[in-house]
Amino acid sequence: MANLKDIKNRIQSVESTRKITRAMKMVAAAKVKRAESTVKMSRPFTQELNEMYKRLLASVGAYSNITLKIKSAIDNYPALLQTRDTKTAGILVITSNKGLAGAYNGNIIKKTLQTIKDYNEKGIKTILFIVGQKGISSLKRRCKNFDCEIANTYVAIANNPTGEGAHSIVSDIAEYYVSEKIDKIEIITTRFKNMMSYFIENWEVLPLQTKEDIHERLHDNIAEPLMEFVPDMHNILQKVVPMYIANIIFQALLEAQASELASRMTAMSAATSNAEKMLKTLSTEYNKSRQFAITQEIIEVVSGANAQIG
Repeated sequence: MANLKDIKNRIQSVESTRKITRAMKMVAAAKVKRAESTVKMSRPFTQELNEMYKRLLASVGAYSNITLKIKSAIDNYPALLQTRDTKTAGILVITSNKGLAGAYNGNIIKKTLQTIKDYNEKGIKTILFIVGQKGISSLKRRCKNFDCEIANTYVAIANNPTGEGAHSIVSDIAEYYVSEKIDKIEIITTRFKNMMSYFIENWEVLPLQTKEDIHERLHDNIAEPLMEFVPDMHNILQKVVPMYIANIIFQALLEAQASELASRMTAMSAATSNAEKMLKTLSTEYNKSRQFAITQEIIEVVSGANAQIG
């Protein structure tokens, strides 16, 4: 039989763990409700902005930056619409800062490494933009095994997705794209489904859809709306294109945050249940050991008494 003191120490340890996991489950449950609400409210805006971008681009003639004031790469919308052969692919990887979320971060990192491997097999180098401390620490080690480098990392935005944070990521990505350091950019993130599930997805960001791509998707029996531009189409596109890209990234960050919190809530719920089962097992073992010890003491007392009588 196990030592009673050792079993009691294990019971106290498991009880402490159960308190922690139960508290983390409650915190995650409260946060995921807000995150779920935010994601569901943002999706209609993202969809409408996507449709507006398509209609706008379908109505534009030749792209030009002659009339534009270009202060940074993100202002150069014609360059962001340029398509070229892919020699270097950029990947924006969205992970979390904290662990204890089940297989959430592990699955994203696994998908990222497989994507890098697939690109390398085609002779394409990869450059990473990583959101979240878990992705940063893991991919820094593993990236050395591939034709891959890390361009920028982002920590704070993983906990608090904001439009400003998304725009800073867009600025970095646009700088790499316009300077031809990368020829495409995609996002590896998660699509929130419900409290119990999410999907890992690849979202293509750059190059943007051109009007030729959009025309191919339009039905022949649907007339394109006539659009008037004030002051002119190029200045309008210069504002809309960065907004469109930033919104894609912002939506990806929101989806990832909701998925992470849901995964953490599920993991902590499972950990709490496992702790409760372990406590029952340990309590049974403790009672058996205690009963055995008492019985052993009684036997020793009776044996001693019988020896004296005899």
